[in-house]
Amino acid sequence: MRNDKFFSFLISNFLIEENMRDRITGAKALMRALQAEGVKTIFGYPGGSIMPTYDSLFDYTRGEKKCFDHILVRHEQAAVHAAEGYARVSGEVGVALVTSGPGATNTLTGVADAMLDSTPIVVIAGQVAISALGTDAFQEVDLVGVAQPISKWSYQIRHAEDIAWAVSRAFYIARSGRPGPVVLDFPRNAQVEEIDWEPKKVDFVRSYVAYPKLDINKVREAAELINHAKKPLALVGQGVELGNAQEELKAFLEKADIPAGRTMLGLSALPSDHPLNVGMLGMHGNYAVNLKEQECDVLIAIGMRFSDRVTGNTKTYAKQAKIIHLDIDRSEIDKNVKTDVAVVADCKESLPALTELIQPGNHREWRESFEVLDRKEREKVIEPAIHPTEGKLLMGEVVNVVAEQAPRGTVLVTDVGQNQLFATRYFKYPVNRSICTSGGLGTMGYGLPAAIGATFATDRTVCCFMGDGGFQMCIEELGTIMEQQSPVKMILLNNNYLGNVRQWQDMFWMRRKSFTKMLNPCYELIAKGYGIGYEAVTDRSNLADAVQKMLSAKGPFILECAIKEDDDVLPMTPPGMNVDDMMLEV
Repeated sequence: MRNDKFFSFLISNFLIEENMRDRITGAKALMRALQAEGVKTIFGYPGGSIMPTYDSLFDYTRGEKKCFDHILVRHEQAAVHAAEGYARVSGEVGVALVTSGPGATNTLTGVADAMLDSTPIVVIAGQVAISALGTDAFQEVDLVGVAQPISKWSYQIRHAEDIAWAVSRAFYIARSGRPGPVVLDFPRNAQVEEIDWEPKKVDFVRSYVAYPKLDINKVREAAELINHAKKPLALVGQGVELGNAQEELKAFLEKADIPAGRTMLGLSALPSDHPLNVGMLGMHGNYAVNLKEQECDVLIAIGMRFSDRVTGNTKTYAKQAKIIHLDIDRSEIDKNVKTDVAVVADCKESLPALTELIQPGNHREWRESFEVLDRKEREKVIEPAIHPTEGKLLMGEVVNVVAEQAPRGTVLVTDVGQNQLFATRYFKYPVNRSICTSGGLGTMGYGLPAAIGATFATDRTVCCFMGDGGFQMCIEELGTIMEQQSPVKMILLNNNYLGNVRQWQDMFWMRRKSFTKMLNPCYELIAKGYGIGYEAVTDRSNLADAVQKMLSAKGPFILECAIKEDDDVLPMTPPGMNVDDMMLEV
């Protein structure tokens, strides 16, 4: 009898100890929740209100328990842009971890950027304890309130018991449907409270329909229009890549024999060398495809949002065409351009359904009509931009040389401005998920941290084009590159101007260059200070060798190119003008 009691005593104590082992702080619960979501890389910056979480993170980034890589950035905005770059290239959810107050508010530009570009990220920010909320406590800010309009979901985890549910819900919302950013506000009390760990999995949210049900009748209507079209044109957006529907897109285009233009964010959704690719849409896109939008009889928009940079003046945009819009987000339908048929569904599902119902097409004469305009653009714009014979270096020729020498599948990352427009125009995209750029928000300073994030998402070469203005907005991230030896190939297109603003001042503001001239530092000394390889190019005779040196370098490298100061991006549709008012020359 005494033995039975002793045995029961041992068992009860064993169970108590086991429960105690699984009774953990909220900070550790966050680690387990992130682990359950498959997170491998976290970009962050510690501070007072997130310190309990960083203390727990310490154990999860080293030794046998290691399951995360934590990348210490030099500014919280960079943490979010790095998470964006990681998400864009990997197709996974990017994660940023910061503290409260200014740490949290510094992330908001990146959150807004991710919202406009449908990039799946989760931002976790520390917060003062809930007992101090509303007292103007040190580094208190209403993060949920300020993030709500620019995020897909924002939520305050007030108690540790809610962590597993909130994190699972955050990742589900961020990655499902039309992806986007989620912000979690994490008060200090929830980080230190102890709970019995219980994992949760959220795969349904009431009133949130991530994947609308495909209406086959709408697909039939769309197929009917396509089957009777004489001059069909497809507009391909990033939604194709977000839906992993690149092969479905090709099957559709090839069966229907439809030429396709691509938005800036959708450039790698269809390979550059695909015979049905007719170029980039938009204000600085290709001449033929922009003019043909005003001539086509059926326009099929696939995973794109009819941005003002694509449509120009919407009052005159494609009025001659029947418009079909395939998109997962119902709110995009008829928002900017009135559609005749809307197919609201994941393009991974809608494209095969449409392909099955369309008849094999033959639009050879229509496709060939693009070639006349292509030749005109090549003669007046492209050849002078990429193969100049005299004068100072041009941005187009630098991009072209890098594109010619870079390994197949190189990821293009850009900052914002002329560097972005030249780079996206003249780079090559043979492989999916090959472009990271700030489209909707146009965020200067995006490029360098996004490129860092991209290097943690892939083993492919990452080339980052920046202007001297954008580079200086994020130049502190050279410290992150130095510490991580992140192999970013940085191409600095230095024209000593805020180039895109300068171009607009010259074209539309009587050449009054108001505060666009830049006094720049010695980038060679900066590169030396960070221990990063560097080469300067001032003459085109040295360009090819310098590019080869950069690409063959094992680690990070800065290639500074001295660019002609008044190098303009052309073609261009002036703001507010019709899309077919595109200019080939100033």
